[in-house]
Amino acid sequence: MKSSAEFLVFGVTGQQGGAVARALRAKGCTVRGFVRDPQSNKAKALAQEGITLAVGDLFDRASIDRAMVGVKGVFSVQTSSPSGLVSDEQEVLQGVAVADSAVAAGVEHFVYSSGGAAGKGHTGMGHFDSKSQIEDHIRSVPLAATITRPASFMEMMMLPGMGLNEGRFTFFMYPRQAMQMIALDDLGRINAQILCQPDRYAGQSLELSGQAIAGDDLESAFSHAAGRPIRYQRFPEELLATNAFLRELTVLVDNGVVSGVADIPALEREFGPMLTLEQWLSGPGKALFEAALNASKVDALR
Repeated sequence: MKSSAEFLVFGVTGQQGGAVARALRAKGCTVRGFVRDPQSNKAKALAQEGITLAVGDLFDRASIDRAMVGVKGVFSVQTSSPSGLVSDEQEVLQGVAVADSAVAAGVEHFVYSSGGAAGKGHTGMGHFDSKSQIEDHIRSVPLAATITRPASFMEMMMLPGMGLNEGRFTFFMYPRQAMQMIALDDLGRINAQILCQPDRYAGQSLELSGQAIAGDDLESAFSHAAGRPIRYQRFPEELLATNAFLRELTVLVDNGVVSGVADIPALEREFGPMLTLEQWLSGPGKALFEAALNASKVDALR
């Protein structure tokens, strides 16, 4: 690499990595983003924002090592198997490779973005247990590291097929059952702060969330933001009986493993106020919400 950078960010063209890279740039930091295709629209947009691109592949350790040269801090996040792009075993291999490369390069501080269900025992769902395996490996190597475990993203609720364009919203909770969530903007700025203060956060594992939100809260906030009634419902039992993935996730929401255990008041004392759902809907999430409201039925099925 000819260009120097303070921080190397993986997953930079994705949701988490992109949020962290932009938050670091907002702090005036120099950032190097690890990308597979520098000609993609997302990569080009990052370059326009002053982020240096390191071209490589997470299955190619040599390319990871090249990208690691000269950086003092690393943000590591990998794609999970529900994306359909990798297996659980491949996610672990990639997470281990990035951590081992950081050790070999003498990186001062390493931040691994895990998941809210990780570190709490075996879940039986591979894309959660894979993150626990990566966490265990990071703790086993000589690396000053911070593990962050984000709750579900508010942005994930805007995925196609959730029914907003039909005047309803279907999700995991019962109407009065709460599930913790966080906006990507908050996730980005928190991880950026952690990266910039290694002496304060190294060695910690932090549960990240912005708000505990019940099904009734979603109905109220979505209806207000839409200007018309949006009815909330939990995934029907008939659907859960035929969809093993949703059924297993719902069980983990019900038993608390996925619903979130973050101490939100303590997080706000440390990192400042978190976006509420209402603030997110009128701010960074507004365009996503309007797109979901106005999606055609064909789009919603894709």
